Amino acid sequence: MHRRHPSFRSRALLACVPVLGLVLMASAGTASAAHAPANSRAELRTALEHLLSHWRHTNHATAVPRIDLKQVQSTNWSGYADTGRGVSSVTGKWTEPTVTGCSTNGAPTAVVFWVGIDGFGNNTVEQGGTGAICGSGTPLTYFTWWEMFPTNAVQAVGVTVRPGDHIAASVVRSGTSYKIKVTDSTTAGNSFSTTQSCSTCANGSAEWIGERPSFTTGLSTLPKFSTWTLSSATVKIGSTSGTIKTFSDNEITMINNRTQKKVLAQPSALNSTGNSFKDVWKASS
Repeated sequence: MHRRHPSFRSRALLACVPVLGLVLMASAGTASAAHAPANSRAELRTALEHLLSHWRHTNHATAVPRIDLKQVQSTNWSGYADTGRGVSSVTGKWTEPTVTGCSTNGAPTAVVFWVGIDGFGNNTVEQGGTGAICGSGTPLTYFTWWEMFPTNAVQAVGVTVRPGDHIAASVVRSGTSYKIKVTDSTTAGNSFSTTQSCSTCANGSAEWIGERPSFTTGLSTLPKFSTWTLSSATVKIGSTSGTIKTFSDNEITMINNRTQKKVLAQPSALNSTGNSFKDVWKASS
């Protein structure tokens, strides 16, 4: 989501912490919201838009040297990123995790799961996915969303996503045209497909990420989520199509800050095929 991309230094793993700071994520409803009448959904969307107005442009790159240059740390990303020139497609599937420990009375709290092109070491993003947000009196709400940056901010789509929903997401580029698609095959109304244009996008990386956003008051605490299992990952860079491990891949661990380096979320190793991993919640802050 809306954020600045990290810079990388030779031989010093540099945090690939994201991307242009999260800005507007869609929100999809909890089980109760999914069965709410239309007027209640409208009220929920209004409350969500209020929460989303607090997202801000951020830069949380962290330079943390480690032995393996392909293992990097970030203050708001956890997952994998491939790098290479001419990325033209990225796909992935998952079952929406269950989120807990989300207070409705305090500051906004959120976590999002997505696939996308760019964001790892550059300043553009083209992405789509799901997430959960709550706070300031708004109940825990699950959602689908997409974002192009700097073309536009995050766009909310579905507000009736529920834990356990089967999700498929993809971003496919053709020249300067990007087709972002998220399908919720379990709950109708959350799926979408949008085609956007960007003539300045870098097309230099592909990502499969769990992320905590930043608000005007700073990075969100990371609500506890059941293990996010990303599967069926594919990517095309140049004329080569493959899985995450086909290309130069970076395993990204989320930490709380540069000083303490407490692990908040951590991806597993890739499976033997290189198209799946598990992202495990470790701590909130």
